[in-house]
Amino acid sequence: MVQTIIISIIVLAIAILLMGVRIFFTKKGSFPNTHISASQAMKDRGITCASSQEREAREYVSPIQEILKSDNL
Repeated sequence: MVQTIIISIIVLAIAILLMGVRIFFTKKGSFPNTHISASQAMKDRGITCASSQEREAREYVSPIQEILKSDNL
């Protein structure tokens, strides 16, 4: 049982090391930006991420609300 756990920990450590070779061993190593807003193809299609859609929705003020808030009534 213990031998199986040790072997699985070693295999997992090797897998993490191999996945992070570029990040750990290069001077400009960084994780790739996989965010939707970083993709040019998504920008061309007009697709945005949920956080920016929510921010736009919060900033939107309907014309009716503007009329009700104005002093011109």
